[in-house]
Amino acid sequence: MNSFHPGRLGGQLGVGLCLLGFAVLFFGWNGAASQDYVPAQLPYLISGGGAGLAIVVLGGVLLVVQNQRANRVRLEQALERAVLAIERGATGTAPGGTPEGAGLGRYVITGAMSYHRVDCELPEARTEASMVPLDQVLGTTLAPCRVCNPPHLATPVG
Repeated sequence: MNSFHPGRLGGQLGVGLCLLGFAVLFFGWNGAASQDYVPAQLPYLISGGGAGLAIVVLGGVLLVVQNQRANRVRLEQALERAVLAIERGATGTAPGGTPEGAGLGRYVITGAMSYHRVDCELPEARTEASMVPLDQVLGTTLAPCRVCNPPHLATPVG
């Protein structure tokens, strides 16, 4: 069920080129080993060794570039989440512009220790996934998530 994914093409091509390069190196060595006369071995060593080494290096470069791209994407996503969390914390409002504590009929995702907005991207919010109305959570000891900053009141709802 491994389908073609253009985002992983660099890594797949890099692995393929490394394997091809090692095969070329092996056939060059095998050809040189089959000759007893040293000047007859040189064409095998030059073509198999030089070309094989170049192909392996190119494959390795593709693997490194693909790894850097994947790391950059993960870093950009983390930075976007951090900026969003900072913006929510600085304004003290929900994404729709409503002040914290307003609209208590909304739902949140609860966990063992904290509660999150429905759109929170933390892994804990996705695995816990118990959705309850916000007004049921505000009277409990659950702490609001520090990243998604769900609505909360300083005093419990009575």
